[in-house]
Amino acid sequence: MATPNDPVPPKKPIPPGGKPPAPGAKPPSAGAKPQAGAGAKPPAPGAKPQAIQGKPVAKPTVAANKAGNGKPLAKPAKKIGGGKAAPVGGKRRFGQVLVDLGFCDEDQLWEVLEEAKNTAQPVGQVAVARGLINEEQLLQALGEQHGLKVVNLQEAKPSPEVLQLVPETMASVYKVVPISFKDKVLTIAIGDPNNLAAIDDLRNLLNINEVQAQLATPQAISDTLTRIYAGKEESIIDIITEIENNPELGKRRAETSIDLEDMMEMANEAPVRKLINMVFLLGIKDHASDIHFEPFEDEYKMRYRCDGVLYEMVPPPRHLANAISSRIKVMSNLDIAERRLPQDGRIELNVGGNPVDMRVSILPTMFGESVVIRVLDRTVVSLDLNKVGIPVEMLAEFRQLIAKPNGIILVTGPTGAGKTTTLYSALNELNVISDKIITTEDPVEYDIDGIVQCQINHEIDLTFASALRSILRQDPDKILVGEIRDLETAQIAVQASLTGHIVFSTLHTNDAPSAITRLRDMGLEPYLITATIEGIMAQRLVRKICEDCRTEFEPSAEMLMELGLRPEEVRGKKFYYGRGCDRCNNTGHRGRTGIYELVIINDDLRDMISSGSSTDDLRAACLRNGMVGLRESGLRAIYNGVTTIEEVVRETVLDDEA
Repeated sequence: MATPNDPVPPKKPIPPGGKPPAPGAKPPSAGAKPQAGAGAKPPAPGAKPQAIQGKPVAKPTVAANKAGNGKPLAKPAKKIGGGKAAPVGGKRRFGQVLVDLGFCDEDQLWEVLEEAKNTAQPVGQVAVARGLINEEQLLQALGEQHGLKVVNLQEAKPSPEVLQLVPETMASVYKVVPISFKDKVLTIAIGDPNNLAAIDDLRNLLNINEVQAQLATPQAISDTLTRIYAGKEESIIDIITEIENNPELGKRRAETSIDLEDMMEMANEAPVRKLINMVFLLGIKDHASDIHFEPFEDEYKMRYRCDGVLYEMVPPPRHLANAISSRIKVMSNLDIAERRLPQDGRIELNVGGNPVDMRVSILPTMFGESVVIRVLDRTVVSLDLNKVGIPVEMLAEFRQLIAKPNGIILVTGPTGAGKTTTLYSALNELNVISDKIITTEDPVEYDIDGIVQCQINHEIDLTFASALRSILRQDPDKILVGEIRDLETAQIAVQASLTGHIVFSTLHTNDAPSAITRLRDMGLEPYLITATIEGIMAQRLVRKICEDCRTEFEPSAEMLMELGLRPEEVRGKKFYYGRGCDRCNNTGHRGRTGIYELVIINDDLRDMISSGSSTDDLRAACLRNGMVGLRESGLRAIYNGVTTIEEVVRETVLDDEA
């Protein structure tokens, strides 16, 4: 069944001599069987509705509801207004619910649907804007559609037990209000009826059997969270203090025990679960890219990487090392008894209606298992070329490159420089229905609709080269190779380019001109390089200055010397730094942006490549042709107030030293 925002067919004209339908009545479906008897009575409330505009309507859920209360069963469904079809036999359309509840008639509904279609807004918001319903009636209709009870949070008084079960961090991240916990059933209020995936996450994170959802407005959720958790915010320090005061957990200090029941019991201890949940949710809330759990001889460290820099959290007791790693293994479906071999897994969460993929890597070390979790949150990364920080002039040239019908385009830089994000953004822009795009990656970090993505698996000899060889038989138009690591992969990429495909890939080099030397060192013939390489982009990531505490200052001569500048060269230029505030956790930085250099291969460079010119000669020729180096790109970011001197000095070198 489709959602309320699906395109609506025009009204059927009234047949000659026919009577117009009564207000609120459904027009009969095309080819529908006439009801028995000329004077058939209208259907009773709760009976099967007739089809609208010639489309058959699926059986309402009430037909299968033995209680006969007229309410549809609550099922996970696509978002209202998302334009995607709901499961057949699922909930009623939202517009139909408005009519059934008497909030509007058929004519008003058609006007609302038409406006929702033209403005791409949810039907409910359009109805509110037109004054047909108020916010309370909108909530009532959503509850009726999804089979959820509407709760008045002003009267809600959660018990201390349920507030202790669901900490403030978890409630605010998932945007839920805990109401009660009775008979091992947790009752919560949610503001988005489509965020039913949060129920599964809470059930798994809290290790309880059942979670029931009720419906409230998002504003009521926010206000109630502020009210019920006032003065009760729990921090990591509180949880660690609780763990240290727990004598049962303190007794388990054996590092060599592999008793499965004992390890499972430790992993399911409430304080351990609460600590892991708190660390995960804080990492997601602070947009961390990685979370580290590291055992040492006399201590256990927890750190997370935010904007490329590691920050240490309050360390838990050393004897919890096995309990923490076992809990993470349970959550990622790994073997908790295996502590001699590395293991890889994943944890899938749904935070605030957004999927968060957590890649788990476990490595045995001298003093226990080191656990590193890569946090892949699509809401943090915007796959848009306009938002990755490429300057306007360079972006226009890069767009011309990626629009070419064939050739190889390389993005270079060290690990963690944002190469994958840049390539994803380019593919996202090229993702049209008329082209087939196939990628081969290790690993596949983000799932993009409309793009066929292949995961590399070295254990079964599925390498970049073997996958790329098969991809060429899949009739692709554009190909992404995660990384060119060896000569075989490079040769197949060249063959793909020569046969009329555009190939995107990455290399690990310090700057763009060095990519030519790297390909030659792999053994690729110079004539193949000149025939296929169209452009090379090098990039680095630098931290942005927090906009809330950005402060202008006068740099010292020593700071300018690090940039290779003299005071007279920067006269009239402005420099900024972050003073530190609550929004940026007193770091002075918030978010990251890229600095770039772009080399477009022209005839002069092709002649130099064919003659075997050195990297220094190639770099000098690129600068003569107008290339903006990484250091110069960083200086422009400094002058624009985007980043600091320290960030540019840390990530780049002088162009004549590169």
